[in-house]
Amino acid sequence: MPKRAVVIGAGFAGLSSASCLAAEGFDVTILEKNSLPGGRARQLIHGAYSFDMGPSWYWMPDVFDRYFALFGKKTSDYYELIRLDPSYRIVYGPGDALDIPADYQKLKSLLEQLEAGAGVRLDAFLNQAAYKYQVGINDLVYKPSRSLTEFIDLKLLIDVFRMDVFTSFHRHVRKYFKHPRILQLMEFPILFLGAIAQNTPALYSLMNYADIKLGTWYPRGGMYSVVKGMVALAESLGVRFEYDANVTGFGFDGRVITSVQTDRGNYAADVIVGSADYHHIEQSLLPQSLRNYTDSYWQKRVMAPSSLLFYLGFDIKLTGLEHHTLFFDEDFGLHSREIYVDPVWPSRPLFYMSIASRTDAGAAPKNGESVVILIPVAPGLEDSDQKRDYYFDLVMGRLEAFLGSRVRDHIVFKKTYAHRDFQSDYNAFKGNAYGLANTLTQTAILKPSLKSKKIKNLYFVGQLTVPGPGVPPSLISGQVVTREIVKEFT
Repeated sequence: MPKRAVVIGAGFAGLSSASCLAAEGFDVTILEKNSLPGGRARQLIHGAYSFDMGPSWYWMPDVFDRYFALFGKKTSDYYELIRLDPSYRIVYGPGDALDIPADYQKLKSLLEQLEAGAGVRLDAFLNQAAYKYQVGINDLVYKPSRSLTEFIDLKLLIDVFRMDVFTSFHRHVRKYFKHPRILQLMEFPILFLGAIAQNTPALYSLMNYADIKLGTWYPRGGMYSVVKGMVALAESLGVRFEYDANVTGFGFDGRVITSVQTDRGNYAADVIVGSADYHHIEQSLLPQSLRNYTDSYWQKRVMAPSSLLFYLGFDIKLTGLEHHTLFFDEDFGLHSREIYVDPVWPSRPLFYMSIASRTDAGAAPKNGESVVILIPVAPGLEDSDQKRDYYFDLVMGRLEAFLGSRVRDHIVFKKTYAHRDFQSDYNAFKGNAYGLANTLTQTAILKPSLKSKKIKNLYFVGQLTVPGPGVPPSLISGQVVTREIVKEFT
């Protein structure tokens, strides 16, 4: 009889785990707390308006290609990809914006206009970033990080030093560029990694390579098209989905879990993969004697940001905005410090807008727009309706100042989302949106382990364990944990 695997959570990491395990011959069931798959990448639909509730940037297309290729498939078997050009727009204030072209030579010329010699230095910066990407994404992140012995390899040790693991991103990028707008452009991709640039390893210039060289893409139908593709793949491999199945505990035989208990019944299991919030599974579902970590351990973890989100349906077209628009019209450094150094509700936040209807006519009515506005904020803050209203008025005021017209009167649908929603929908630790911060002291073997140290058949995937937060790492997480399970259970 095939081994029975139960995966808790149908987010990207859970879907990846489920399909990989099914391909290895396991009998797989996914238990999903909500009524839709996707986890944070669920879809919100209101009439003719549709919104990606979570991830909206499709970066690192090679990771998605590699995932589907494991099963003899292509991404094009499930969804259509469109390369965005410009990749995104950066707004610095009324009448002041910069489009980041998809064409590399055009980008070099743009940077050269800002700072003499910046185009040539971009070549050097990205050549090094390309090396980090090739080694980091193709080698390091596929390691399970369960032991130091995985890294005892002369070439790998040399690679680690060449990848600037022990140099800060802040210092590294300033070796190449001086202009504040170029520095912002290079530092923005790491804003969601969980630390200010001074505390983020320069290894993560690989994100700049992903941004500039690999490009910004859009899957027609939104990121939820990727979710639907992964669900279709999983079902074709025999994976069963149980929705509205909230996990409440486990049945044990000593140090082995024998069943997963839900409010709908129990599911027998030989191996369990926790794709739900790691902290929640440990601290709320396991007896204290069988936990990997104490509550004090978790309280000391550095978390990536949470988010305050507004999902807005407009009955007019918005001009002057691109599919992705970043409002850098306030102090980048101040907002970063108010997330990571002195966690408070931000005084003058930057914010991001996603307008899928600029690219995808199916995302909104013919003369309307579907808009998501996101403000990155510190996790663990008190979330109230009054705070949400205050920040909505703040960002709308700045948006209208940039557009030169009052548009809030044309909002026909509005939904807000923040800490308490992340907690209630995903049991997210401190209401985080992106998981564990990618700091040097929370890298590889210093992250929470993907395997329980006390339960013989419990594993973890997702953004609170290796390799870390983000959609591509989540796909990789499921592959990595499957290899570990296959080694120990087949």
